[in-house]
Amino acid sequence: MPQIIFTCDPDFNELALDEFRRDSVYGAPVAELAPGVWLAECDDGFWGLAESWQTKPPIFVRHLCPVDAVFPLTSTSDDIAGLAALAEAEFATVLDPDLPYSVQTRVLDSDLPYKPFDLNIALSGSLTEATGAVVDVRAPEQVLSVVCARLDEEALSRIAFLASQAADSGQQTAQFAFLGLSPTYLNISDWAGGVRRFAREEGQISRAEFKLLEALEVFRIDLPPRGVALDLGAAPGGWTRVLRQQEQFVTAVDPAELDPRLADDKAVRHKRMTAEEYLADEPDEFDLIVNDMRMDARDSARLMVAYSKQLYRHGLALMTFKLPGTDRKQIIDHAFGILRQRYEILGARQLFHNRSEITVAMMGKEQ
Repeated sequence: MPQIIFTCDPDFNELALDEFRRDSVYGAPVAELAPGVWLAECDDGFWGLAESWQTKPPIFVRHLCPVDAVFPLTSTSDDIAGLAALAEAEFATVLDPDLPYSVQTRVLDSDLPYKPFDLNIALSGSLTEATGAVVDVRAPEQVLSVVCARLDEEALSRIAFLASQAADSGQQTAQFAFLGLSPTYLNISDWAGGVRRFAREEGQISRAEFKLLEALEVFRIDLPPRGVALDLGAAPGGWTRVLRQQEQFVTAVDPAELDPRLADDKAVRHKRMTAEEYLADEPDEFDLIVNDMRMDARDSARLMVAYSKQLYRHGLALMTFKLPGTDRKQIIDHAFGILRQRYEILGARQLFHNRSEITVAMMGKEQ
């Protein structure tokens, strides 16, 4: 049966597995290769599942890649040359030489004596020499995914041909590399395993800035030049700083103080009051409303519905659903139901920089 590998936040394993089982044909997880990294089988394979997720993207699965070839590892440097030879033999004829590509490697077993960079260099060197294709790690249109992991006896028992290889070596556990080639857009994320990293900048106010940067990227939100944005629950000001970098004039609403680095920015207007108080104060209209407030997702959704009249026609909104504890699916469904009174849901994702939350993108409906 065709195999795939998908990733998620380990804290949301069950919801991600539910998405996989719901949307795949006879899909079943085989093994958790590392926390939140799943090897699975499904009749429709990578292409069928990936195409269906293009139409209706999952919320909790962050990254998807095919398993087209499997290579038994020796846990020595010989693996590097072996994988490079396999990459050329299996993928040189199917890699499109006219499209940029990259090799994305994840080494999930700390006992292996090499790093992802070592394999990326060796495999891309082999493929480029064989095909003439150009490596572009920043904007690849096709990706060779390589996942190196250890399978235990229980997992091996579910995959007959891997079990036979392990038995030949006399081991109850075995290390393998799983390789697959796919168009980048079908992998859900352009980044290996969906791990989107941003460089920490001088002047950064909070880690939450990465969350907004990732959301703008994932939901492909282009803000209007010199637009006006409302940041609800803004303190200490991380999201306000990101919006200012996007050339937005920002109204930051929070009874707490903003970071002093925003104090002299004339394009930031700080309203030292609660979001409810500001709403009662005849607020302006905005191109974008953002809300990362620490409150129940359903209450936060009600607040966003109340603020929907402050959006310009077809304005956009971004918010997080805080999802601690249990009953997460019910909370999400309830909050979506509230939002749909006034918004079209453009997308929802459990981003790499989210924690016990998801981020939701919306467009205002005609009032």
